[in-house]
This record gives sequence, structure tokens and C-alpha cells, in this order.
Amino acid sequence: MNSPVEQLVQMLDQLRSPGGCPWDAEQTHASLARYLLEETYEALEAMDQGDLGSLREELGDLLLQVVFHARIAQETDPTFSLDAIAQGVVDKLVRRHPHVFTDLVVTSSEELEANWAKVKQEEKQRDSVTDGVPQAMPALQLATQLIYRARKSGIVAGDENIKEGLRNVIGEVNQETVAALLVATVELAREVDIEAESVLRAEMTRYRARVRESEGL
Repeated sequence: MNSPVEQLVQMLDQLRSPGGCPWDAEQTHASLARYLLEETYEALEAMDQGDLGSLREELGDLLLQVVFHARIAQETDPTFSLDAIAQGVVDKLVRRHPHVFTDLVVTSSEELEANWAKVKQEEKQRDSVTDGVPQAMPALQLATQLIYRARKSGIVAGDENIKEGLRNVIGEVNQETVAALLVATVELAREVDIEAESVLRAEMTRYRARVRESEGL
């Protein structure tokens, strides 16, 4: 008997084939994009709630989206199978964990991080440390990723004086004080009709440009 994953692949094949479901047959990568995002947020909510039953269901919905997109792509490229996707992940994990899957010895977390960055650079052949950070992700996540990626560039994302002033005001930096600062920032923006998400995204666009300029790009 086929495994549940194999059954899911076969069901998507049937749904997309003549005599299947008209709605499923007319979907494209673009039309399904919002469902992929919605299912991701629902899975995150289940994680936040610690609800394993809901998490299993939401991860199943995410898996459905993966299989659906694979099936659509396979109609153009027959080699684009779920097995091919999984093989790509397996190969990537081996490349990025040579200290686990080969005889490479890593003696510190710094060495591990440097090796990880080297392997990713060889894989992606990226010009900038900011490449690979999707501009479409939520602004706060975008800021977190860009600042992390560019931490060695020497380009400061914000005003150091403001940051140190806040540190002096709040004292210990922890989850509670950071949350309070974020809420207060959103409230201040709302009071003067500023959309915090938009202005942070715009600032990160400028920051990305400054980092790329420092890299000579």
C-alpha cells in the first residue's frame, strides 16, 4: 500500500487531470500564493498556542500546498517531483553540515557559522549579504534579517544615539521591555496617522541600498 504522502501526490495528480476538479485544475502558482502564506500563519499560530493537534493539521495544509505547487511545476518540467524537492533538501543539509555528515571538525560556534556562510555563498553565488532576504516579508522580520545579515558590514541600521537613549530609559533589555517598546512605537505612529509597517519597510529599503553601496554594488 502506498504511503500517505504518495497517496497525497496521487490525489493532486487526479485533481489536476481531466475529469478531476475544475477549481484545482485552473490554479497557478500565483493564484495559490496567498494560501501558502495563510497556511504558514495558521501553523505559526498553532505553535504559539502549543496546540499539537492544530499544528499537525496546519502542517498538513502546508504540505498540501507544497505538493500542489510541485504538481503544477511538474506539468512544465517532468523532473519537478516531490522526490526531487526532497533530494535537493537532503543534498543541501549534507553540504551545510559537513561537521555532521563528513569528517570535518568544528571547534567553535564561530567556526561553524563561518563555514555555514561560506557554503551558502558557494551555493548561491550572491553578490551582496542582503541577497536572499525577500523584500515582501513582514517589515519587522525584514529588518531582523537584513540587520543580522549586514552585521559585519559596519553599516548601522538605525541611530545609535536613539538606541543608547532607549537602553538608558528601559534598563535591562529583555522580552518584556522590547515588547513594550514595539507597542509604544506602534501607538506613537498611530497617533500621528503613520503606518508603522510601511515606514519600517521603507527604511529597510534604504538600509539595503546603503549596505549594497558599501559593497560596491
